[in-house]
Amino acid sequence: MNKKPLFQRLLDGVEVAGNKLPNPAILFAILAAIVMVISHIAYLMGTSVTMPAYGSNPERLIEAFSLLSREGVAYMFTSIVSNFVGFAPLGIILVVMLGVGVAENVGMFSAMLRKAMLGASKKMVTIMVIFVALFSNVASDVGYVVVIPLGAAIFYAVGRHPLAGLAAAFFGVSGGFAANIILSTSDFLLSGITEQVVGYEILPTSNWWFLGASFFVLIALGYFITEKIIVPRLGEYKPGADVEIDANITEKPSEEERKGLRYAGWFFLGIVALLLLLILPPGSPMRNPNTGSLLQGAPLMKALVPIIMMLFLAPAIGYGIAVKKIKDSKDVVTAMTKSLQTMGSYMVLAFFAAQFIEYFKVSHLGDILAVSGADFLTNIGFTGIPLILCFIVLTAFINIFVGSAAAKWAMMAPIFVPMFMGLGYDPTFTQVAYRIGASTTNIITPLLPYFALILVFAQKYDKKASIGTIISLMLPYSLLALLVWSAFLVLWYFTGLPIGIGGAIHLPVV
Repeated sequence: MNKKPLFQRLLDGVEVAGNKLPNPAILFAILAAIVMVISHIAYLMGTSVTMPAYGSNPERLIEAFSLLSREGVAYMFTSIVSNFVGFAPLGIILVVMLGVGVAENVGMFSAMLRKAMLGASKKMVTIMVIFVALFSNVASDVGYVVVIPLGAAIFYAVGRHPLAGLAAAFFGVSGGFAANIILSTSDFLLSGITEQVVGYEILPTSNWWFLGASFFVLIALGYFITEKIIVPRLGEYKPGADVEIDANITEKPSEEERKGLRYAGWFFLGIVALLLLLILPPGSPMRNPNTGSLLQGAPLMKALVPIIMMLFLAPAIGYGIAVKKIKDSKDVVTAMTKSLQTMGSYMVLAFFAAQFIEYFKVSHLGDILAVSGADFLTNIGFTGIPLILCFIVLTAFINIFVGSAAAKWAMMAPIFVPMFMGLGYDPTFTQVAYRIGASTTNIITPLLPYFALILVFAQKYDKKASIGTIISLMLPYSLLALLVWSAFLVLWYFTGLPIGIGGAIHLPVV
C-alpha cells in the first residue's frame, strides 16, 4: 500500500482535528463567550489604542469595552434580535434563494448543467468554474450563494467529486475576492477609504492592472491546486445512502427539458430587456441622481441582489411552465417556500454567528488587534520588500478575525497608508498589498459570515462534512495563494509598472 505524501497526511490531520470541533452553531456560541471574557480582561487591564486621524475623522482613543459590564450585559440582551435581523449575509442569501431555489426545484439548473457540461473536458470544467467564481465578485457576495453550489453540481455532472468543484468555486469567490478583470463594488469602497486618508482623489481603477493580471494568475493557480492536490486527495465520489442527488444529472436533457431551456432563454431575455429600460436611460432610477453614474453612488450598486434574484426567477418560471411544473402562481410560491425550507440549518448558524461578530465588533478587540499589529510592524524596523510581505501576512492574520474588507481597511488605512507614504510608497500600492492579505485567508476561517453556508452546501454531498472538512480542503488554496500572489506583487514591484489607472508603486517625485 502506497503511503500518502506528507502534505496530504497533514491535510488529513487538519480534517480530523477540525471535525472534532463542536457543531458550527455551538462553536460560534463558544467564541462569543470567549469574546465576553477577553473583553472584560482587556477592560480591567485598561487596554486601549489610538486610531490616527484621517479625512474628516479626528484622532480618537479606542478602549476595550467589557461585555460583562453592566452596560455590556444590557447591550447583549437588547441587541440579540437586531444582530440577527441585521446580519448582512442572511438577507442576501434569502433574497437570492427566492430565485435560485425556484430554478433548482423546477429542474432548470440540472438541465442547464447537463446540456452545457456533459461531454466537456473535465479539466476545462475546472478552469470554467474558477473563472466564473473569480468574475462573480463584481456582484459582491452573490457568488457565495450562486456559484459555489453550482461548482459542486457541475463537477458531479461530469463525474468528478463535487467537493472538489465546491472547493475550486469557493477559492475563486472568496480566496481571490480582490482579483477581477472589471471593476467591482470593493474597488469603490476601498479607494474611497484611501482617499479619505490621503486627502486627494484615489480612482477606483487605481489597482486595475495588477488585479486584472492577478485574475489569470489565480485561475492557473486554482487549476493546479484543484487538479494536483484536491482531486487526488478526494478520490472517487461515492454518495452515501442518505445523500439525495438528482438521479438524472448525468443524463442528457430530454426533448421536454430542451423546450424548457428555450422558454427559460426567452424569459431571461425579457427580464434583461425590462431591467435595461430601468437602468440605461439618462435620469433612470438606477443612476446616481447627482452625477448620472451607474457605478459610484448609484442605486444600481445596492440593487444587485434583487436584480440577481429576478435574473434567476424569470427563466425558472419560463422553464417550469414549459415542463409543466408551474401551472399557476401557487406553484411558484410553493417552489420558493421549499427553497427556503432548506435554509433552516443555515439560519440557526447565522443566529449565533451574528451574535459573535457583533460582540467582537462592539468589544473593540478587532480595532485593538489591527492597531497593535501596525505598531509591531512599525517597531521592527523592516523596510522595502520584507515590510510589504509582513504587512500582507499581518492583514491575512487579522482577516481571520475581522471578515469585512472595508471595515478592516477603515481600521488599517489610517495607520499603514501614512507609514508607507513616509517610506516612499504610493497609497494605491499599500491598498493593493492589503487586498491580497484580505482575500487569501477568507476560505480557512470559520468566522467568515458565509462559512456556515459553505458547510451546508458540502453536506448535500457528504452528510459527515464538518468544519475540518472545509478547512482541510481550502488550506492548500489559502497558503499557496498567499505565497504566489505575494510573489507576483514583488515581481510587479521590480518591474516598476503602474498597478492601475491612477495607481503607482512609488510616490511621484516632485
